[in-house]
Amino acid sequence: MITADSSIWIDYFKGPATPHTEALDAVLNDSSHELVLLDVVLMEVLRGFRHPQELRLAKQALAALPVVTAGGEAIALLAADIYRDLRHKGLTVRSPIDLLVGAWCIRNDCDLIQNDRDYDGMVAFMGLRGA
Repeated sequence: MITADSSIWIDYFKGPATPHTEALDAVLNDSSHELVLLDVVLMEVLRGFRHPQELRLAKQALAALPVVTAGGEAIALLAADIYRDLRHKGLTVRSPIDLLVGAWCIRNDCDLIQNDRDYDGMVAFMGLRGA
């Protein structure tokens, strides 16, 4: 199972190719991978569209993916533990949403396509895997 952080989806919809958007595109075009969209990522991606036509097209594209809930008590507790553990190591995760995404991926054994320094500590110390 694979998911992508909102920053990757935002770059994907903007158009400039990056190694991370190319990785997402490869997963989108390979039916052997199960790509899921986290609800909090969906919210972050869709909130940034300024033009109704672009928003409609993005909603249509994303509607093909299964949307899963990133929260719940177990994920919230794990995210809080991750935050405290990383702070103890001198690393601060700035975004609570990134904490939820990372915790969900760790708990669900899901690879994450991302390009955000908030995930560096989770990769280095918490077992978060990249795609």
